[in-house]
Amino acid sequence: MSNAKVLPLLEQGVEPCCPPLTERPLTADEAVRTAAMFKALGDPVRLRLFSAVASHEGGEACVCDISDVGVSQPTVSHHLKKLREAGLLTSERRGTWVYYRVEPSVLAAMGHILGRYTA
Repeated sequence: MSNAKVLPLLEQGVEPCCPPLTERPLTADEAVRTAAMFKALGDPVRLRLFSAVASHEGGEACVCDISDVGVSQPTVSHHLKKLREAGLLTSERRGTWVYYRVEPSVLAAMGHILGRYTA
């Protein structure tokens, strides 16, 4: 059984889970939610997979198109599962293939949390 937390996705008109890091200190709950997202992206293979899906033409990618990240297929599946559990990817089975998508609201939430830094 997994102890991963699923991050809420942003819907139209819904506030992100956490304020920009430059706005105010995060509460304990906000920090837990934000850390789960960054923890999932803290592995280089997961970050490459997330980037491959996010940048793929049409905004979604078949697992068959993104598996070339230098690890075995079972390891790719494990990392994709961790990204799904963290709420960073969604998936849909079509026949024998699984297609992954990064919801635009996830990218918007990530950008919002990081905020705009001006020096």
